[in-house]
Amino acid sequence: MHEHLYSEVQRKLREEVREFVKWVPRDLLVAMDEDRVQYPREFLVEAGKRNLLGLRFPKKYGGRGLGWQEEYIALEEIGVLGTSLACLYSLVSIVGEAINTFGTEEQKEKYLKPTLAGKMFTAEALTEPRGGSDFFGATTYAKKEGDYYILNGQKRFVVGAEGADYFFVYAKTDPDAPPHKSLSAFIVERGPGVEVGYVYGLLGTRGGGAGRIVFNNVRVLRENLVGKENGAAEIFYQMMVPERMTSAIGAIGLAAGALDIAARYSTRRKAFGRKIREFQGVSFKIAESLTELDAARALTNMTARLIDQGVEPSEQRRLVSEAKKFATEMAWRVTNNAMQVMGGIGYTNIYPIEKMVRDSRILMIWTGTSEIMNLIIQHEYYKKLQEESMAGRNLEKDAREADRKEEKVYE
Repeated sequence: MHEHLYSEVQRKLREEVREFVKWVPRDLLVAMDEDRVQYPREFLVEAGKRNLLGLRFPKKYGGRGLGWQEEYIALEEIGVLGTSLACLYSLVSIVGEAINTFGTEEQKEKYLKPTLAGKMFTAEALTEPRGGSDFFGATTYAKKEGDYYILNGQKRFVVGAEGADYFFVYAKTDPDAPPHKSLSAFIVERGPGVEVGYVYGLLGTRGGGAGRIVFNNVRVLRENLVGKENGAAEIFYQMMVPERMTSAIGAIGLAAGALDIAARYSTRRKAFGRKIREFQGVSFKIAESLTELDAARALTNMTARLIDQGVEPSEQRRLVSEAKKFATEMAWRVTNNAMQVMGGIGYTNIYPIEKMVRDSRILMIWTGTSEIMNLIIQHEYYKKLQEESMAGRNLEKDAREADRKEEKVYE
């Protein structure tokens, strides 16, 4: 939809990514969905060879020094492959955000650079068995001992658990401090004491090696502390931008793919002697889906542009939450519409629509549920409302009887 706004660099990037998406073997996608592949290393290796990982990061570490607008273009294309590959691609951006923004030069050279080259693989260990949305209620803890932190605890729903070389882990380092001042962030390499205790059987989003990780007296070098001790809240809030932006963009790609399949099917399938696109029950579903898809594109693309321009953090939090909520809920509706258009054949594995429906369901849960997004959206909106009128004028005075103060009772 926005291609007429793209620069020549952006158009070339889109073509690069499209060629990469065409390269991805069909057999890999099928094997992942059948859980015969638990971690598709070749996908990330090839993306690294093509210099398509971590586009936003500096060239000195292997990125391209681009912005969120370019990441939007790339990830929408990759999103058609499904949520597993889109997520693994996005993890480079998510974990990379923390290392690039808060990490030391040594950490960037040791971890970020090979990750962008597709030679090292990462995952984010955030959610805990007792947690979920209650991030700051984490019970995984790290105790300082000399040149090390001793890490104990569990994380679950870690996409990439089966194949990552290192994990970005949040752990409590000051149990007596308020929750928001009690956590630290670490780079934890796979090694002694790091055990993938369980790989989940999932409704969709398969093949990404999502699992539970158990940390048992893991010795983490002090130099692998990212940012300040007990200062992980700042990192967490920053990382929620790439977490939620990548979820929104990937959802748009998935929905676009489903709509494309269903719309093409409607131009070939006949019923009652006519192509089914000629029936309003079908064509209106396509129209509604396209309208929602373009609305999600507009909101998410605008958010990408504003982040690139340095809009204030509170605005970023609200906008990425709106984009994540709207785009992921849109993807659920559009993939279901696509199945409805196709009828019974859409429910089979003759077409990938059934997989797209399964994949889309997780999008409204991970990286913050739609309910958490609503919480953030209303909070930031009300905070802004106290500072200034959204309309720029006092609209209450425009009513005919606006001066009747005795009727304006608030208690």
